Amino acid sequence: MEERRSGSVKTAFWYIYILQCRDGSLYTGIAKDVMKRLAKHNAGKGARYTRSRRPCLLRFMERHASRSSALKREAAIKKLSPAEKRALVRSCPAF
Repeated sequence: MEERRSGSVKTAFWYIYILQCRDGSLYTGIAKDVMKRLAKHNAGKGARYTRSRRPCLLRFMERHASRSSALKREAAIKKLSPAEKRALVRSCPAF
């Protein structure tokens, strides 16, 4: 599913992502362009939490059809214990 704007193609999907910070902690967020968002985190222009914990590595990514569903999933992931989040990260074969 893609949408066209001003002659360019932009994705209509939203993504949940989990980053592993330098100190081993995990950060969960949502974005339309995860790689661009990861670059912002690593440039110190992302979330306050990740600024002092750089570099961050992408460990998990999940696609959602809407911002609403991505936000709901993000909230559910943030309620997980650290051990449950690590199990989720391990379940993602690409990372």
